[in-house]
Amino acid sequence: MARISLIAPEAASPEVREIYDTTLRGKPGNVQKALAHRPEMLKNFLSFYASVGRSLGRKLYELVYLRVSLINGCRYCTQHHVASSKRAGVTAEDWAALKAGNYSRYGENERAALVYVEKLTRAPHEVSDADFAELKKHFSDPEIIDLHMLAGLANLTNRLTDPLGLELEFPEEKI
Repeated sequence: MARISLIAPEAASPEVREIYDTTLRGKPGNVQKALAHRPEMLKNFLSFYASVGRSLGRKLYELVYLRVSLINGCRYCTQHHVASSKRAGVTAEDWAALKAGNYSRYGENERAALVYVEKLTRAPHEVSDADFAELKKHFSDPEIIDLHMLAGLANLTNRLTDPLGLELEFPEEKI
């Protein structure tokens, strides 16, 4: 159960209702309903969220978001990205491999990204020049910025959703 009130569409201010209706096409999730307490933050968050990680390709985006969420044990984000990852071609076998931290099924650039964001998530102050050199073999500087921001975005949402007690809007899928 949510630890704060969630702003339903019928109770939303005109500013929030417009965001719900336009940006979210009338289907705000619980995270958006929580952020609606701060309309400007909701608006900026949605814009930021839409801009992060887009140079990486949809499948890699989902793999990274899922791995960070699995490391952090974030049920809400994991389930949302299990659902969205299906549209990117991520399979149940991929989910199981990510959960186990086994990257052997992925291509070189996917492995490099997953190894890097795992270290970035678990021990960011231990990222070394050697870690970065390996990453640069596979990604351009703009893509590296996207990887960093995507891992940061996943960490941010992981620390927002479950601690606020946000419930899933759909049935949980086992991985």
